[in-house]
Amino acid sequence: MSIGENIKRLRKEKNISQIVLAEKVGISQPMLAQIERGTKTVTLPIGKLIAEVFGCSVDDLVNDDKRVLNDGKA
Repeated sequence: MSIGENIKRLRKEKNISQIVLAEKVGISQPMLAQIERGTKTVTLPIGKLIAEVFGCSVDDLVNDDKRVLNDGKA
């Protein structure tokens, strides 16, 4: 999974809308949509903020292993 796909999956799992997540990290909803689609690259500062909202690390966001993002449960 790409970082955008991981962000989208986590956002849906946590029942957070694109608008709410975008507001929390200080970006626009269209920019977040582009990140989730993979048409815009996530900057490290934004990645850190997104990870903070989800309670995970940036490494977890870029990791292809879904299990890491599910509260560390394998």
